[in-house]
Amino acid sequence: MKILNKKMLSKSRWRKDVLKILEEGLRASDPKKSVEEALEGISREIKAAERVFVIGFGKASASMAEACEEKIGGRIVGGAIIIPENVDAKRLRRVRVFKGTHPTPSEASVESTRRLISICQGLTRRDLVICLVSGGGSSLLTLPAEGVTLEEKRMTTDILLKSGAEIKEINTVRKHLSSVKGGQLINFLKPAKVFSLILSDIVGDPVEHIASGPTSPDPSTFKDAYDIILKYDLMGKLPGSIVERIERGIRGEVPETPKPGDKVFKNVKNIIVSNNMKSLAAMEKKAVELGYNTLVLTSFAEGEAREVGRFLCGIIKQIATYDSPVKKPACLIVGGETTVTVKGRGKGGRNQELALSVLTNCGGLKNFVFASIGSDGIDGYTDAAGAVADFSTLENTCKKGLNPEVFLQDNDSYNFFKQTGDLIFTGPTGTNVNDFTLAIVH
Repeated sequence: MKILNKKMLSKSRWRKDVLKILEEGLRASDPKKSVEEALEGISREIKAAERVFVIGFGKASASMAEACEEKIGGRIVGGAIIIPENVDAKRLRRVRVFKGTHPTPSEASVESTRRLISICQGLTRRDLVICLVSGGGSSLLTLPAEGVTLEEKRMTTDILLKSGAEIKEINTVRKHLSSVKGGQLINFLKPAKVFSLILSDIVGDPVEHIASGPTSPDPSTFKDAYDIILKYDLMGKLPGSIVERIERGIRGEVPETPKPGDKVFKNVKNIIVSNNMKSLAAMEKKAVELGYNTLVLTSFAEGEAREVGRFLCGIIKQIATYDSPVKKPACLIVGGETTVTVKGRGKGGRNQELALSVLTNCGGLKNFVFASIGSDGIDGYTDAAGAVADFSTLENTCKKGLNPEVFLQDNDSYNFFKQTGDLIFTGPTGTNVNDFTLAIVH
């Protein structure tokens, strides 16, 4: 879990420190180590089970499954994981590996889901299923509800992703178009005992939303999904059959997802094994070691990336001018996940747009470095994890005749930072615990 172009980006001491701190956050989010620790906590149940199955889905499920094979390999009688096409899982020997697509599902995702479910047929009360859940699972674990086609679900997902809706809202809609999300996967695993080991990629760690909560009770309703469609003015944009299904659900003509208190969850336990705050704490420790006065502002950052950028720029200016709320040299650390309402025709991601917003709003401020990355190494529909920005970026902008505000308005942060040479590349990291954002003010 390293920044691949760190040498090229390290134009100053301050930039070097920013990149070191980001890498510390990536190391702390190691899903393999997190699962190993969690398996210790359920060792008694593993020993007592007649058979142990391991299933999983998400960007981190390969390394999570590796932890299971290394820790309890002799007890695993079968299982499968679904991972993105660009993730490697060659080390696995007992757990089968299927591929799917992200961030929108494909026929490969559907076929892999069917094959995973087939492996779990014939389970008994004496069996134990260890379910490995991580971000990206909503797309990788896909089985459309009756009457919903894959293409309709793909269109819906794509429209929602571009609407500015938060991930919790997107997942609320997706759960009501699925046969496995919103706790419905348990219908294929009962009556076995199920332990879901979950790597959280959603602000606040709500298990019912991570990978659309396939093993968790779902408190959301068809009415909630309908309200989200209205909130983002998507009526007329979504396929008519999708809206019709949700309306039928509101009328009680389509069964709801299983709710809290449903007896289907009697033998199910959902466990968060790692999250954003764990990484932020490691980043804070590293920043202190490097000599910075450090403040972890929040792990709950949400909202439009450009607006969050404007707010963070205000704090950067406050530190630069008044040594408040933390004295220089200062390191401000933020976690969470912003959103982007795509109105332009450009290319980018929430972390790149956040960095571009900070750069635009901080004007001629010279004594700061700002960076933001997705912990999974993928920011939006790009190959970059995020971007870094400082006064040298502005200087480079002037030399090249670029206007940051024009790129921001066109949601074209990727091409802006590509031209300034400030994109951050990590490749797929094999983990996913939201975004890491930090600013150094010196």
